[in-house]
Amino acid sequence: MTAKSDEFNDYTDDAPDSYDPGQLDLEDRHSLRRVAGLSTELQDVSEVEYRALRLERVVLLGVWTEGTIGQAEHSLRELALLAETAGSEVLDGLTQRRSRPDASTYVGAGKAAELAELVQATGADTVICDGELTPSQLRKLEGVVRVKVIDRTALILDIFAQHARSKEGKAQVELAQMQYMLPRLRGWGESLSRQAGGRVAGGGGIGTRGPGETKIETDRRRIRTRIARLRREIADMSVGRGVQRGQRRRREIPSVAIAGYTNAGKSSLLNRLTGAHVLVDNSLFATLDPAVRKARLPSGVPFTLTDTVGFVRHLPHQLVEAFRSTLEEVADADLIVHVVDSSDADPRSQIAAVREVLAEIGARDVPELVVFNKADAADGLELKGLQLAEPQSVAVSARTGDGLPALLAEIERLLPRLSCEVSVVVPYARGDLLARAHQEGEVLGVEHTDAGTHLSARVPPGLAAELDRFVVAADSA
Repeated sequence: MTAKSDEFNDYTDDAPDSYDPGQLDLEDRHSLRRVAGLSTELQDVSEVEYRALRLERVVLLGVWTEGTIGQAEHSLRELALLAETAGSEVLDGLTQRRSRPDASTYVGAGKAAELAELVQATGADTVICDGELTPSQLRKLEGVVRVKVIDRTALILDIFAQHARSKEGKAQVELAQMQYMLPRLRGWGESLSRQAGGRVAGGGGIGTRGPGETKIETDRRRIRTRIARLRREIADMSVGRGVQRGQRRRREIPSVAIAGYTNAGKSSLLNRLTGAHVLVDNSLFATLDPAVRKARLPSGVPFTLTDTVGFVRHLPHQLVEAFRSTLEEVADADLIVHVVDSSDADPRSQIAAVREVLAEIGARDVPELVVFNKADAADGLELKGLQLAEPQSVAVSARTGDGLPALLAEIERLLPRLSCEVSVVVPYARGDLLARAHQEGEVLGVEHTDAGTHLSARVPPGLAAELDRFVVAADSA
């Protein structure tokens, strides 16, 4: 079976704006595609096989343990798209039906030999497995195919490392990489067993030998130290975002988090609803850093929209843990807008994968509105079936704008209402309070009188306290 497919490229997920400064990031990203034969080596630990993911020409390998053959092939096509996003050329792919992956080489001995022949025939230099392999499975499979073998987790981590732009994003990705690599350290030759007692490391001779850490033990200790430092840095960087969330809470600004499968059109939807210029790219994991933008409901009430990192099937646990501080935006939201690519071949499995991650980060109880995006490219009957399965849903197209008014109406219906309703006469000299009512609250009615502006509105508690002094005037009016 050939793993390549044009299925994922049928829909270009671009924002309709004629000029988008956010696309400068897109140009930079595309200009930094990998050059064949070159790779990025980590320098943190010396003499350890931290080999970079040289993804130039790859063959894919999958183990099909459940579901239909169509679902298995779709999963392998998604793996092909992940590999191409990382900058590689996908040559071919194999799948094997098993009750569970082989404990030794992931696939059976016969399939491993077939894979070795395919690698030799195609001239591939890397095999990517559609699953997370143990260190022993990686070593033994490499011994059979005689080329580099990586798994789905390492591939996703590599994509995140290429796309991280902010300081926090880079630290989160590095933390996930370190956690993944720690149990997989492999040394070259004697570095596996060489001990550094006395002054051996400095080239000493007689009298310098003695018990001490092996080189790989030293490297593991250094990585654990680095992991602890990264966790402290990420915790410090998340303080500012927590302060901003607290300020929005005090002003009672409702918050909406956009979550969903990668490349479902979350950033395009954010741009459509807020006029923002967030990076939009028809590729997986285009968004890693959360973007918070302000929008307004049809009634005029302001709310915040947060764009988050996309999810994927079998999202590495290390990434969920490392990005936990970022994903707090989702768990603390008043409403989750769950964006689904309705034109995808298997949108139901996307929904299940996203909800699995939402449960893992503690967002299971947050109200959810399912948004079937790319409705203009979806099959009509399939879309109707999806909406019947998800009663609290709406179909939209971020590209054409269809369905956006209905989406905003549903968001307004599901968001909590402002708690304080006031009816006051604001003196004309206090136009600042009137402006704040329009900006921060929901204005129900305005009437200009001789004494001032008669205002009826729902406002946050802080503004209600300032307007309270004008209640008597309102009653007398």
